[in-house]
Amino acid sequence: MESISLDSTDLQLLNLLQTDAAQSNQSLAEQVHVSPPTCLRRVKRLHDAGLIERQVAILQPDRLAAIQGHGLACIVEVSLDRQGAEQLDAFEARAVADDAVQQCWRVSPGPDFVLVVHTRDMPGYLALSQRLFTGDANVRNVKAFFATRRAKFGTKVPLALDQKSQTAI
Repeated sequence: MESISLDSTDLQLLNLLQTDAAQSNQSLAEQVHVSPPTCLRRVKRLHDAGLIERQVAILQPDRLAAIQGHGLACIVEVSLDRQGAEQLDAFEARAVADDAVQQCWRVSPGPDFVLVVHTRDMPGYLALSQRLFTGDANVRNVKAFFATRRAKFGTKVPLALDQKSQTAI
């Protein structure tokens, strides 16, 4: 991937899009004080450079619970028996392929992985645990923390908005 230089307008656009990616191009252009065609061109360049991974709708689980029943969110620590690159890659591939796994992090020190999981209910979590943990002879330890309340959820990456220009590699 080629390097890209970011100026304050690019950083402002990234920050605005992190807050609300559904804004119109016209609205974005007004907020960063550029013309709509320039804004559109810059956003496309940020997409093409891979700085914007994807745009999604973030759903409100508590509101959905009233419609489809309560979900079960948990954070799961997973320790493997053998931590060779092949074993780590194999577990990671299985975890990220499972729709119930929202996030999968390799961490150190401590457990080998931390997963953020959302299932419909406890039987759904049991099915997940059988798919990912019980069926893998290399999983040594699993420690699950079940969420009772979500106090904060964010997706924004902090940006250095006061910088003049930066080059990303």
